[in-house]
Amino acid sequence: MSEQKQAEHFIPIDWVFPEGIVSRYATNLVVQHYEHEFVISFFELKRPVILGEPDEIVAKFQELESAPAECVARVIVAADRMPEFIAVLQGNLDKYLEKKGE
Repeated sequence: MSEQKQAEHFIPIDWVFPEGIVSRYATNLVVQHYEHEFVISFFELKRPVILGEPDEIVAKFQELESAPAECVARVIVAADRMPEFIAVLQGNLDKYLEKKGE
């Protein structure tokens, strides 16, 4: 049986943002890994609204046991693609910091 060699063919990607997609602000994230994937959960910290005089505000904050963080998105990435995702993120962070002069 002869081996068939398939030529590599690259197809451009047409990046589509569905109508009605909601963008959310994320202040925190949690990354979990399993045998074949990474699960990345993005959260928005919901700061409590506390009003009053400065001493009252401090006292009310000290009484808080926690602040809610709402999960706004969850993305699952195949483990073998994670290094590429990290490289893309790192490259963009480097460009951002370079523009800021850091």
